[in-house]
Amino acid sequence: MSTPEVVSGSTSQPSPVRFRSARDLFSSLEGVFNEELFFLILSVFIGIFSGLAVVCFRLAIDWIHLALLGPLPQTHTWRLFAVPGLAGLVVAALVLHLFPGIRGSGVNQTKAALYIFNGVIPFRTAVGKFICSAIAIGSGQSLGPEDPSLQIGASIASALGRWLRISREKLRLMAPVGAAAGLAAAFNAPISAVLFVIEEVIGRWSAGILGSVVLSAVSSVVIVRWFLGSEPLFRIPVTTFKRPSELVAYAVLGIVGGIASVLFAKSIGYLRPRLKALPRWTQYFQPALAGLLVGLIAFLGFPQVMGAGYDSMDQAMHGQFAWKILAFLAVLKIIATTVSFVSGTPGGMFAPTLFIGAMLGGAVGDIERIFFPHLTGSTGTYVLVGMGVLFAGFLRAPMTSVFMVLEVSGNYEIIVPVIVANTFSYVVSRSLQSVPIFDLLTRQDGLILPSLEEAREETILHVEDAMLPVPKTILSAEDYVDANARRIHDSIDSTFLVRLHPTGWSVISREQIQRMFHEGKGELTLGSVLPGQSLPTLYPDLSLDSALRYVDDYPLIPVVNRADSHRLEGVISRDSVFQKYGARSTRN
Repeated sequence: MSTPEVVSGSTSQPSPVRFRSARDLFSSLEGVFNEELFFLILSVFIGIFSGLAVVCFRLAIDWIHLALLGPLPQTHTWRLFAVPGLAGLVVAALVLHLFPGIRGSGVNQTKAALYIFNGVIPFRTAVGKFICSAIAIGSGQSLGPEDPSLQIGASIASALGRWLRISREKLRLMAPVGAAAGLAAAFNAPISAVLFVIEEVIGRWSAGILGSVVLSAVSSVVIVRWFLGSEPLFRIPVTTFKRPSELVAYAVLGIVGGIASVLFAKSIGYLRPRLKALPRWTQYFQPALAGLLVGLIAFLGFPQVMGAGYDSMDQAMHGQFAWKILAFLAVLKIIATTVSFVSGTPGGMFAPTLFIGAMLGGAVGDIERIFFPHLTGSTGTYVLVGMGVLFAGFLRAPMTSVFMVLEVSGNYEIIVPVIVANTFSYVVSRSLQSVPIFDLLTRQDGLILPSLEEAREETILHVEDAMLPVPKTILSAEDYVDANARRIHDSIDSTFLVRLHPTGWSVISREQIQRMFHEGKGELTLGSVLPGQSLPTLYPDLSLDSALRYVDDYPLIPVVNRADSHRLEGVISRDSVFQKYGARSTRN
């Protein structure tokens, strides 16, 4: 903070403090509040700045789309065929020469900032992502604005944190906080954004982290709704769920969606490294060729595959497409999005995933009603459920997929069909492809980031897994030393637990007891000659990692019941813990 200045010629009080810059203002706030509270306040500003950036981003996409393709693109016109290809050349030149770090969706880059680069995302990344993604999506490339919005928010947050010189620990968390703000603004759905960032980017949460992510997401949504209105992305029709027996139909949708998710992910995983391995000069033309293919699909009569496709999803919800068209659009969108993404064109996969799921859900629902006319679910219901199905199967974010559908629809009547369908999709996807798409892309880029799905699925060892039975001989601190010496005479153990009174445990070796007895301390109680410090205690359900901090300091550690601390469940030793870890390593 700057020092107070005295007005020239005045002998009275100094003038009020004048902040030389906004940085001084924030620094003064950091001095007044503790770091956690300051970080929460900062999260609100991150949400505001990210919300403003996303508003400009969405307007830029709409303006470019109107300027290049017109308000209502007509099939069989040269613009549909040529514009995406020409725009692809421009985007390729910008990416290769000015913004080399903006390829892809931005989710993995944000995650890498958290785990590798100490929270640093250059502000140049936000500028490049804004410009190139707006051109690509606005010109018709089959990509969405949500993932770029996420990275734009993360980059703004990272730049703000570096400018304010916050601690490195907090700077690492700035990127996820900004990511939640950007994604919430793009989706107009704060709950889904918070869950996705916690579920896929951070992988852990505390009260402070959750509070910061929530504040940034909510404040960004407030800004977006202030400027663009509070209208949802879709005009949700009446959705119904009446008969529990219809869950079978939604389960079938989940299975079909899981298979489609795997095909989508495998096509990207197969083509992307092969195109990246081609000579550098080909990268100038890959986005253009992808644009030409997308333009060709639009030219031949399916312009719905261009861009994010929100309007087409809205039409599908209201039953404006026959099931054959819905199925065809789902297949074409997979092809268009695959070629757009693997070509290195910056843009996201969230919107295409929702599009594919919507079309697939509507097609499966219509087909099922042909064979089973008694089904009461409307096309709009199946379209909404289908969105979550692809999200759960392709992006492998099961919790986010459920709340996203509920948040978009505002209808909690379909929560059971959504959960059932998404679960089947997730299980099928995991069974057919072990590596999630984001982890696959990370490994292709040569980065080693923690797989949060693997962490969720990893078997956790607990204290009870390495726990030894209750020892046959337990000594009492209230008994005399000679009585305890007689009790251990026939025991083969070398170390014994001692029950302290009124509560607690201690440990003593056979050699110590015998030495006390020979020193003439036999008439003393064992508690009077034991060291005053008692043993730590563990509980059976604790992670086995919690035992590691004690096993080198104590030969035995008691494991007690949570409901009754006097009740001994077993003991833990150093050997039992490391034998259990060794057994797991052998199995793996």
